[in-house]
Amino acid sequence: MGLDLFDPRLGEAIFSMKGNGSPLGAFLLEAERCGWEVIPTVDMRATPGAMPTPEVTEFFFREFEKATCALQPGSVDAVYLVLHGAMAAPGLSDVEGEVLRRVRSHPALASVPIFGVLDLHANYTPAMAELSNGLLAYRQNPHTDAAETGTRAARLLEKALREGLSLRTRFVPTDVVWTPPGTATSAAPMKTLETIAREEERDGVEEVNVFAGFAHTDTPRTGVSFSIVYDENRVGEERLQAIAARLQAAVEAEKELGVPGEWDLDAAIADALEKGVFPVALVEPADNIGGGACGDGTAIFRALLRHKLAGSGVILCDPEVVASLQGQPVGSVHSLQLGGKTFPLDPGPVPVTARLVRLTDGNFELEDRHSHAASMSGTQIRMGDCAVLDVDGITVLVTSRRTAPMDLGQWRSQGIEPASFRFIGVKAAVAHRQAYDRITKAEYWVRTPGPCTNDLRTLPFKLIRRPVYPLDA
Repeated sequence: MGLDLFDPRLGEAIFSMKGNGSPLGAFLLEAERCGWEVIPTVDMRATPGAMPTPEVTEFFFREFEKATCALQPGSVDAVYLVLHGAMAAPGLSDVEGEVLRRVRSHPALASVPIFGVLDLHANYTPAMAELSNGLLAYRQNPHTDAAETGTRAARLLEKALREGLSLRTRFVPTDVVWTPPGTATSAAPMKTLETIAREEERDGVEEVNVFAGFAHTDTPRTGVSFSIVYDENRVGEERLQAIAARLQAAVEAEKELGVPGEWDLDAAIADALEKGVFPVALVEPADNIGGGACGDGTAIFRALLRHKLAGSGVILCDPEVVASLQGQPVGSVHSLQLGGKTFPLDPGPVPVTARLVRLTDGNFELEDRHSHAASMSGTQIRMGDCAVLDVDGITVLVTSRRTAPMDLGQWRSQGIEPASFRFIGVKAAVAHRQAYDRITKAEYWVRTPGPCTNDLRTLPFKLIRRPVYPLDA
């Protein structure tokens, strides 16, 4: 991923995010309430994808240095960071750890407290723990509490400054990796771990963070881990070890639940047709846009065509097709090669005859301000130019930008009511559920080709620690 795929905000431009539903927006509101003077540096975000090119991290660190070069020791009281935690770059498997190292190497920031947020899917590392005081993880997946976590972390920082707390963080590892569909917090194993975490937050233990990890990043610490944020003047080693042992035992007891199975696609369709209750979501984690996949996999679209399932809908990212339709009249019919252009194991573009229903600019506002999408981009979403097509009675929303299916406004903003579909193709793993669970009568996680496959044994891991479940017995 090059710098062109990121959306940098520098200096004062960061204040435009105040109250936009993101963790950063929530922090800015809390900072205003507390009367803090905020010195903004750099914010960069992008839809998850391939590793960033060196220019991306070089740009970030250069802008950080420019924004902080004039700071003098004693001029700053604390640092607040909004991080994800699963970013890896060529030759740098722990980008967030390097961010923390750069902060700590600054003379004005070397000894100030560092607080902030991390995604629940962070591949948490010892460096993240050692170099920070209170980085808090989202507690919900889908991430409906992202802004709340931004507020919670800011309030913990305010408490630490006000009461003079000496907070430290303990890193707790495991040798377990879970696939994204196994990390929903509404059920075990994540529900079990979050329950334990809340029970242990007492008597000087301020936060226990559960990190599900992100299985499709190859790093030494990929997988499940925990952090304990504690007051070093009140919590001793014996207590820390007891909490760690309890969490690690719970992971071991339920580790198989974190790698759920998948349906054969045709079998899932047959089962749904037999039951006859709609809408039905066909969820394909292998093409999970929120996990970095391409979003143009054709497996579900081909199955809908093969089974003649008119009255169904799919979303595909295909900027070439959208560009070719610009200026064409509504109702015109076109021969197109749709989808299948990026992942080499996909069968390739689907030749179709499509009727053009609508062209739009693809911009929409989230219907749900607590949507998982808000944790990444706030409430304003840009899909790029879009085309709505009818292919044999199947509605295809074609976007120019990869846009994760986390909010029903993605459909409704384009004049489409998803609740009216029989089958809906969903390129996600878990993040869609806050939206789609409200309208679907059944969901089937199906096996398709894609870079975010649930069969982790097929992936060419090189850096991950071994042995680790489920790669090793």
